[in-house]
Amino acid sequence: MLKTSSYRSGLRWHSLRAQESRLAWLLTSPTALIVFGLIIFPAIFSIWISFHDVTLRNLNDVFHAPFVGLQNYRRVIGDFAFPEAVINSVVYSVSSTVLTVLIGLIAALLLNRPFRARGAVRALFLFPYVAPIVSVAFVWRWILDPRPSGVLNDILMRLGLINAPIAYLSTRGLALLLVIVFEAWRYFPFAMLMILARLQAIDRTLYEAASVDGAGVWHKFRSITIPELRYVLGAVFLLRLIWTFNKFDDIYLMTGGGFGTNVLPVLTYQFSFGAFNFGKGAATAMILLGILVLFLLIYANTVMKGEE
Repeated sequence: MLKTSSYRSGLRWHSLRAQESRLAWLLTSPTALIVFGLIIFPAIFSIWISFHDVTLRNLNDVFHAPFVGLQNYRRVIGDFAFPEAVINSVVYSVSSTVLTVLIGLIAALLLNRPFRARGAVRALFLFPYVAPIVSVAFVWRWILDPRPSGVLNDILMRLGLINAPIAYLSTRGLALLLVIVFEAWRYFPFAMLMILARLQAIDRTLYEAASVDGAGVWHKFRSITIPELRYVLGAVFLLRLIWTFNKFDDIYLMTGGGFGTNVLPVLTYQFSFGAFNFGKGAATAMILLGILVLFLLIYANTVMKGEE
């Protein structure tokens, strides 16, 4: 009986299906190790750090850092910069996402119509999205330079619209507005491409039937275009909202998080690499993760409804 069982096990081990399974594991294991090393382990380690007191004092022996429970979270919530960062994150993310989708919708409607050099215009519209963030951020900073030699200041002073140069990125309120505009300008091509793809898939007979019934341009847009785009608009909005809420580089390169533009990702960096309180920084990142998980659940629910 034992020999029969061993013989059957040997047959299963050498079968074609078993060999294919081993080959599949062999081929996917390098990718799995990379994902574990770069994503899964750092995520678990960040959760662990958020419950421990990790600073420069014990960074060389981090695994023996004292356990402090929820103390890091209480310190983050009680920090004077946290409420402003949360408000700024919500205002910045929602406003820039709405503006991104709105500009993307207008651009998609324009590019959906046939005209000469449409391909060149489409490629030109993609420039903000494909250009390196460092280069475009410094171009914007050059344009908004507070000195009289700054591009915008020079133009406005020559036109007589202002008498003295304005520190655009150093003025509270105005700085936040400008980074919102920058975010919308940089990422509207993503929304444009998604919306344009759906526009080109709409059945043209719907518009022809509406024209026969005497419907105008606005009535067609309200009764046909928007209903056909609602799931795409919802998905693009939530996806961009998630990405924007988690954005660090755009604001950091523009203002460094100063002058009323501090958001949760920048605050995480400041706690971790400014104050060198890695436990507090990890706690901030976990709070940010909790908010993003909520957005992801809303996004998944929206996608499921769209598929139905």
